[in-house]
Amino acid sequence: MDQDLITPGFYSRKNIKDLILARALFAIFLCLGCFIYGISEGLSFYSQPFISLYNLSAIILVISIIYIVIYYQITDFKWFIHVQLVLDTCFITAVIFITGGINSIFSFLYLLVIIYSSMLVLLKGSLMIATLTCIQYISITLLEFHGVLRPIIGEHTIYHTTNTNQIIYKIIIISGASYAISLLSGLLAQQAKNARQELKITQQHLSRVEKMNAMDEMLSGIAHEIKNPLASLSGSIQLLKEDTQPGSSEEKLMKIILRETERLKEILNDIRLFSRPSREGSVNLQLSRLLRETVELFANDPEWSDRVDLFLKIQKEVVVFMDPVHFKQILWNLLKNAAQSIEGTGRIFIELSVSKQSRVYLTIRDTGQGINEQDALHIFDPFFTTKTDGSGLGLSIIHKIVDAYDGMIDFESTPGKGTVFTLILNITDPDSD
Repeated sequence: MDQDLITPGFYSRKNIKDLILARALFAIFLCLGCFIYGISEGLSFYSQPFISLYNLSAIILVISIIYIVIYYQITDFKWFIHVQLVLDTCFITAVIFITGGINSIFSFLYLLVIIYSSMLVLLKGSLMIATLTCIQYISITLLEFHGVLRPIIGEHTIYHTTNTNQIIYKIIIISGASYAISLLSGLLAQQAKNARQELKITQQHLSRVEKMNAMDEMLSGIAHEIKNPLASLSGSIQLLKEDTQPGSSEEKLMKIILRETERLKEILNDIRLFSRPSREGSVNLQLSRLLRETVELFANDPEWSDRVDLFLKIQKEVVVFMDPVHFKQILWNLLKNAAQSIEGTGRIFIELSVSKQSRVYLTIRDTGQGINEQDALHIFDPFFTTKTDGSGLGLSIIHKIVDAYDGMIDFESTPGKGTVFTLILNITDPDSD
């Protein structure tokens, strides 16, 4: 997992720190620019609008220092980034007001805020920022036009009066540009996020496949060597059991041996499935139908029905070429793991969706205890388990089955909040035989 990513958006801790530093640099350059321009024009340091811009630069620098202090104190950055973006729009509005209001040449700075907001909070967030900038710009424009506000202008500044048509034109241009840039940059940021996420999933999946392939032959050989002696052992114990007295200590020991023998047989079967999952039973499978049936069956299981609520969302009916037994095995194991991670009552959310690349995404999200960072590195490793009665092969087998169908599986987990498993499969062409 990419531990640097801290929100569902497309940014990391480093991105936030870079934004704070960039904001401080903007304030410094704004101050220096005003100072150099004032000297070149022979204007007083205390003349308007320079003194107001100096004060605004100082405020931005102080707030940037406060941001840095907060940055190192918090772990939930979602609200923090939104506060910064909102205040940035206010700073730009102040710059526009100080430098001429309606006649300011700095209204383009709104677009810069919208562009980097789309990279931080994606399309929805950037549209909210675009709306906020439009509200602020329209407000100062109308208030200035009606004489309620007067831009801060100096003695050497020429103030141009503006008629109604010019006001409407400026509002339309700024608003239209804001929303156009928001939509374009937001969509591009979303696509970049999806591409990065899929690339990460692919890289991690291939890394795990390479690791598992190295173990296939060894595990297959061990299973083969154990199978025959185990069958002989089981048969011999059965014969000995027939000669023991019912209820005797010998019979109890025989039952324990036979029970553990059956458990070993199950593990050997799992190893064989892990080593060579077969696609012989594959058919064009109506995934949504089987998904509903399996979820309903799991929801009515007495072991979970009293304490776990399941929520199923299917965005589109899809067909995949897959063995239905394999799909049920994958889904049941993932649901079981999700339910077992929940202490007391909780919820499991299952969603089936289709990407623009015509791939099926099945996500299973729980409200359980999550997976700690150390365990997360090994959950797909064969025989790794945190359960007292687990074989440690469940997720390994799921991984191998998914890979056999040219699919991928990934997960994200936050300790104390829950885990999301994502299963990615290929859609069957409905026109294919």
